[in-house]
Amino acid sequence: MLHYLVPFFIALFVTYVLTPSIKKLAIKVGAIDRPNARKVHTRVIPRLGGLAIYIGFMAALVLQVSFSPEIWGLVLGCTAIVMVGIWDDICQIPAKVKLVGQILAALIPIYFGIQIEWLTNPFGDLIVLPEVIAIPLTVFWIIGFTNTVNLIDGLDGLAAGVSIIASISMFFMALHMQQQVPALVIIAMAGAALGFLQYNFNPAKIFMGDTGSMLLGYTMAVTAILGLVKTAATVALVVPVIALGLPILDTLFAIVRRKMSGVPIFQPDKGHLHHRLLALGLSQKQAVLIMYCISIVLGFLAWFVVNVNYKTGILTVLIVLAIIVYTAKRIGILCTTTNSTRKN
Repeated sequence: MLHYLVPFFIALFVTYVLTPSIKKLAIKVGAIDRPNARKVHTRVIPRLGGLAIYIGFMAALVLQVSFSPEIWGLVLGCTAIVMVGIWDDICQIPAKVKLVGQILAALIPIYFGIQIEWLTNPFGDLIVLPEVIAIPLTVFWIIGFTNTVNLIDGLDGLAAGVSIIASISMFFMALHMQQQVPALVIIAMAGAALGFLQYNFNPAKIFMGDTGSMLLGYTMAVTAILGLVKTAATVALVVPVIALGLPILDTLFAIVRRKMSGVPIFQPDKGHLHHRLLALGLSQKQAVLIMYCISIVLGFLAWFVVNVNYKTGILTVLIVLAIIVYTAKRIGILCTTTNSTRKN
């Protein structure tokens, strides 16, 4: 276990030390987030903090991980998604342009052999996927996670904290399956996110911006596929889906809510979980801590599901999902709303 603490603390230390300098850089290049009626924060705050996360993460990989073709694919892909994020944090590029950048970044690890080539069939042998399915599925997987973390970045410290919890869940599962390289990668990312969280927790001194949120989602997505490649166990994909169940379900609820209200799916609103918690009278800190607790529960659920038989796992997930949907209805997440907002 001590072997894995080294990249964690390298990433944490480098990110923590560099973040104040990145804050100054963000102000200098105009990567700042101004308050308005649609945002939660009430003062000008620099974004671009994800650059510090990236540097800390890369430092840990360079010093602690042997560079195989797969790691090169991860590193180059992370670099590409960070470049897209920096561009967006400074210039606010159109969504379509950002999506094209995400697609190109998703294709990089595929070129280096990291792709979803097979899935476990609970009733028989592995299901081998042809290239015509494997490549689009992999791109969809990576872009989905990239944007899921991006969309939950709505309160101080929320995306960073949820990503840390999900990364630690993935780390323990990688250890369980004796996946040394994925374990090193994901624990380094957890360390980098924790180093940044010191400055991002309420009241935030800096936001991670799209640079950070997309990097976190992208890294978890690619690392999960790397675990699948190394073990041929689809459970490597199951863990991040459950561990990141909070932002994933919040996104799905938003789609349902907007469909019900007859507004475009991508039109922002104030129906997300963190908005509903704030509407109930909770402070930002209280809302974020509640969402941390939910993420921790989902992390334990992921661990439980992969350690029981198939039927028990499915039944448990369905029960938890039913509870979540019922709770979402009770607090208004599935209700239509006309108020608009954006992530901070």
